[in-house]
Amino acid sequence: MEPTHALQPADALETMRTQTILVAGAGVAGRGVISMLCALGATSVVVADDNAQALSHIADGGKTELRLLSVAEAIDTLDVWQPQLVVTSPGWKPESPLLARASELSIPVIGDIAAAWLADQAGAFGEPRTWLAVTGTNGKTTTTAMLTSMLVADGRAALAVGNIGIAPAAALAAQHRGEPRSDVFVAEVSSFQLHWAPMFVPTVGCILNLAEDHLDWHGSYENYCADKAQVLTAPESVLALDDAHVRNTARARHVVSPRGYTIQDPEKVASQDKQRVVGVRDGRLVEIVVGDPSQTTNLAPVQGISPPGPAGLADAAASAAMARALGVAPQAIEAALAGFKVQAHRGQVVLEHEGVVWIDNSKATNPHAAEAALRGQRNVIWVAGGQLKGAAVDGLIRAIGGALKAVVALGVDRAELVAEVSRQLPDLPVTVIDATDPEEAMRAVVQAAHGLAEPGDSVVLAPAAASLDMYTGMSQRGDLFAQYAVAYAEAEQATQERG
Repeated sequence: MEPTHALQPADALETMRTQTILVAGAGVAGRGVISMLCALGATSVVVADDNAQALSHIADGGKTELRLLSVAEAIDTLDVWQPQLVVTSPGWKPESPLLARASELSIPVIGDIAAAWLADQAGAFGEPRTWLAVTGTNGKTTTTAMLTSMLVADGRAALAVGNIGIAPAAALAAQHRGEPRSDVFVAEVSSFQLHWAPMFVPTVGCILNLAEDHLDWHGSYENYCADKAQVLTAPESVLALDDAHVRNTARARHVVSPRGYTIQDPEKVASQDKQRVVGVRDGRLVEIVVGDPSQTTNLAPVQGISPPGPAGLADAAASAAMARALGVAPQAIEAALAGFKVQAHRGQVVLEHEGVVWIDNSKATNPHAAEAALRGQRNVIWVAGGQLKGAAVDGLIRAIGGALKAVVALGVDRAELVAEVSRQLPDLPVTVIDATDPEEAMRAVVQAAHGLAEPGDSVVLAPAAASLDMYTGMSQRGDLFAQYAVAYAEAEQATQERG
């Protein structure tokens, strides 16, 4: 089913306040929406969730009548108490029975981002905020965090929301309860959230990159790109000039962007006259105005940007370009990048020992993310494997083969990965870890990598695969990688000292 396009802020706010609203799902996003609706003084909110404790976090809904139904109950009775609006959690697929039934009954369906944006734009929580939207297949969290840091360094009351930080609806409700107001929302938004927000128009929007992902949810790569492209409705959209898929998506929608970014010299990449482009020149991030050499602004040194490598540099360039769209001072951009440390599992350096750097990029759960993590590097001991989910790795191996010194493979689909490495790079050393116990497997991985690594090498966990074959999630996988890397180094050092 398709989300509704027709809702306008004032009408949506009136509906949320005076009519029965159905919230589909009471996870993090759903709970934020419920809190916001209560803060708005909504008359009636029905929550569809199979968790009997779904509303236990709300001590007092105020004057709002709150009811909890199981999903089956909600489907069976939807035609009886027809709500005037459904607000769905982002993970719910369009063909979910409850949402499909709502469509049959012509009940509008929107998502949590849309609900928060509509209420905010209608002035329900004071002067509408400035919304900056960051999306893409990879790099969203780091870019969102960098951009928020730049805005804060410039003295702006900015808050990271969406898939990073707090749900935007929850942030609006928190302000209603007396917490400090944020004037700028920096929103990390997924393709799921954007699918349910066709009316969402941020002030600044950026698609960092595009590659096949979540096709089971969207149905096709074209649909996935179309949903991501919602952020390009922003009057200040920022184009990733190094990504052909992003450029093609923008071109297909006749988006002519006033801004862009690259990790190359911007003058060599940009072609649109008067476009403002952030790029790299002489070891510094700079912003130029295409066709006017006199308008070049130094932003920050490239050295020391975290995470290291092209992926981190691209995130820094994207966040700087978005910050400049709001007039953030160069000094604030430099200060923010100088103090920025990447979040865990996103290219974090977890150990430097005897000339070897150990990097945790466990968040690289698909081939595109792994390529971004390894592109441009050299002498890499690559730790890879897990659940490939049907993703092909031949293109990944071709792209990063020159960076690799050795491979240590683990996980349920390790044989497929090893077979492709051996086919393309038959002389590359490969160590296969057959253990299936999570701790035993990672301990063996680290031991093998320590034996292979020499000064000047990097050991990079960038699995190109999901983690749930052995681990509770990518966080546990990364945590154990860091834990055993440090433990092995400490044991080695203790042995040397005793000797």
